[in-house]
Amino acid sequence: MLRAMDSGVAGLRSHQNKLDVISNNIANVNTFGFKAQTFSFKDTMYQTSAASSGGKVDAGIESSGGINASQYGYGSLTGSIATDFTSSTPTYIGGFSACVNGAGFFITCSTNLDAKTKTDTTGDKGITIDTSDAKKTSTNLKEKELAYTRVGQFNVDANGYIVDSNGNFVYGFRPDKLSDPEYYGQTTAGTEQTLHALRAPDGPASGSTTIDLTKPTWTGTAIQLKSVEIGNDGSIKGVIEQDGQKTSIIIGKLAIASFQNQEGLTKAGNNTFNAKDGDNTGLVTATVPGGATPTLMAGYVEGSNTDLAKEFSDMITTQRGFQANSKIITVSDEILQELVNMKR
Repeated sequence: MLRAMDSGVAGLRSHQNKLDVISNNIANVNTFGFKAQTFSFKDTMYQTSAASSGGKVDAGIESSGGINASQYGYGSLTGSIATDFTSSTPTYIGGFSACVNGAGFFITCSTNLDAKTKTDTTGDKGITIDTSDAKKTSTNLKEKELAYTRVGQFNVDANGYIVDSNGNFVYGFRPDKLSDPEYYGQTTAGTEQTLHALRAPDGPASGSTTIDLTKPTWTGTAIQLKSVEIGNDGSIKGVIEQDGQKTSIIIGKLAIASFQNQEGLTKAGNNTFNAKDGDNTGLVTATVPGGATPTLMAGYVEGSNTDLAKEFSDMITTQRGFQANSKIITVSDEILQELVNMKR
């Protein structure tokens, strides 16, 4: 077969792959938190008909000149498909929602890592965050099946847990007290914090009608929340009723994950990304919003960063590239036809 036909087929495949990426970007132009992807080509293997060689020099006199390599190429392949993590325009939707005002991700998980199991009846352990040991923190986070997302559409489920639009548990730091807390994720000042699936605190003990705001627990049945809201600092506030009086409490603070290389994250669908040991994300940390970590924009959700003008222009050039490669196959077919006709 002709090399030209092989090159044309390779070109068709790679251009089809780029069209797949473009179509996915356009399909998600209105998907909250979507991060567009960019596609690049690379040339493929070569057959060398003449190797590169230098000229010969005899007794200080150049007896022959050097020649450059002569090679035949075999088309193009998929080079890389990179994700563009540029922040997009926030869209106000109100309610119990928020978006990260900069780089970072909300931490969620499809399973409750605090729950008791048949093999581990202790439960309520959470994930240890050590501010003095970034590598240990990164390992603790990556060994869990966590899902990172930019979409902060939250609600409270029937068991008092804060969950996102996918039903995943949302992780953050619990307060040491439900009113005017001093610490989050710990009881005293220190380098270690604990990350938990956020939920409303336990309700009143048997025989009581109120809860102790200074000594909250999270191992029993959650108290019913009358309302819930989120602040720009990530703090989640709820309203409960005690002895006929409405009382405002602090449920916790959302955790924001930051990656050394966020482009190394793997898309997992449902507006989520995954990270695990051995990938290219580098170290990952989890902190409360504010300071070195961006704050939140309460009531907003980040829109898609798909640029329709760019996608449509890329679609035109990719379509023309596909047509050009298909023409190569047509011409190759005509040449083969001529060779067949030579025998007649």
